[in-house]
Amino acid sequence: MTRLSTIGAPRMVLAAIPAAVMLFALSQGACAQALGDQSVEDRLNTLMRVVSEQQKQINSLEQQVTTLEMSQRGRGMPGAGAPADSAAVAEQPGADGLPVPLPPLAQINPGGTPAPGGGTGTATGVPVNPPAPDGGSAGGLPSASDGTGAVGQTQKDAQPVRTQSEEAVAQRELAPLFDHKLTFDWGISDTYYDRRQLQLSGFLALDAIFLGNINLGETKSHQVMADLDTRYGVSDRLSVDVDVPYIYRHSNFIVGGAGGAASTLSDASANSSDIGDVNFGVYYQFMKETNSLPDLVASLRVKAPTGSSPFGIKLQQVDADNTNLVAPNKLPTGTGFWNVTAGLSALKTYDPVVLFGSVSYTYNIARSFSDISSVIGQTEPATVKLGDVIQFGGGAALAFSDKDSASVSYTMALEPESQTKAPGGTYSKVPGSETTASAITFGLNHVVNKHLTINGSVSVGLTPDTPNFVVGVRFPYTF
Repeated sequence: MTRLSTIGAPRMVLAAIPAAVMLFALSQGACAQALGDQSVEDRLNTLMRVVSEQQKQINSLEQQVTTLEMSQRGRGMPGAGAPADSAAVAEQPGADGLPVPLPPLAQINPGGTPAPGGGTGTATGVPVNPPAPDGGSAGGLPSASDGTGAVGQTQKDAQPVRTQSEEAVAQRELAPLFDHKLTFDWGISDTYYDRRQLQLSGFLALDAIFLGNINLGETKSHQVMADLDTRYGVSDRLSVDVDVPYIYRHSNFIVGGAGGAASTLSDASANSSDIGDVNFGVYYQFMKETNSLPDLVASLRVKAPTGSSPFGIKLQQVDADNTNLVAPNKLPTGTGFWNVTAGLSALKTYDPVVLFGSVSYTYNIARSFSDISSVIGQTEPATVKLGDVIQFGGGAALAFSDKDSASVSYTMALEPESQTKAPGGTYSKVPGSETTASAITFGLNHVVNKHLTINGSVSVGLTPDTPNFVVGVRFPYTF
């Protein structure tokens, strides 16, 4: 019986088409005759009423479209009776005479049976979910009768729709792209340090009076780094990258005491340029963002000591008239250590706001050096262990257009004291090596096209262990 009724329904619909056409033609003729009997003023009033009704319908449809877009982006509530991730709209009229959203799939009875309320699911009388030719449910979706539960109950939360500017923020904060795409991310930055130190040369008399010279030493340093970060999405959850930096450093050392006068200054400069520490990483996205959960990305990075080491660089007297002024003969471009960093990043989109945060732990591997002394003519072999670094931070970005966004973030890194060990000895702490680095960063992103994005940033140091400022710009290009 079910088979016969299923076949008979389309035949009845086809047979009803000529009758519907005739009724429509007769109704149009009657309407035309009625309009012909009206005056010009009555016709204008009728047209105005029609235009007014149509305008109301247009406004209502625009409101429904806006509601659906907001629900897809995770803002507001979807239309009444519609799932948050559904853009389908039925043709049957609602209370205002306009189309209303379809009910959730879980409420639709398979097999073309009438929906609750006595209707067939659409204004045309065609079942909303007709049976598939093979007897299964439409579209290959599981039905309530196959033991897998209702369709609406098995669907997962939809991923929020991001604008181009929001996607640029996600790529910048989470770094990788999980979609089999190759990205070349080239950037350049300038890091500026300005350090002042009080230098005392003399002794205390009677434990209260200082006899000698008091000088103020100052060090100004610029570090310009250009690097190329190559990223590739291996799968929809796994991504790898390698970053190769090239560093130019310039430092100026200024110290008083030239000619024996504390007020007379002398200075010296040093420059170096070389490859920095090459690092590479692996990223795994074990949770994708939904309307209720954030993106969660775990990362593991390894940095190799490919740059020049700071250990063994000798300090020499630059000015013969000023014994207080000593400067290195070259500047390092790397840390001299292998380290491994494990991190976790989270990002959540609340259009137009994007919230993000991260935490990481860096383990510095101890390394032996043939000489760590900075005194000319002196050799001091030792094993050095830098303190392991804990870093955390977070921030927010605001997408004020489809292609532009601004962000602000805060980071802090805590590093305990470093330790050294002479051959055959035990580790001893290096006084004053404990650091607390804290900075606030302002960013601006612009999406040029689907391939190129421009990311600019300014970071301001908040503690003496942090650079005064870092200015940088990056140009990630995705193929």
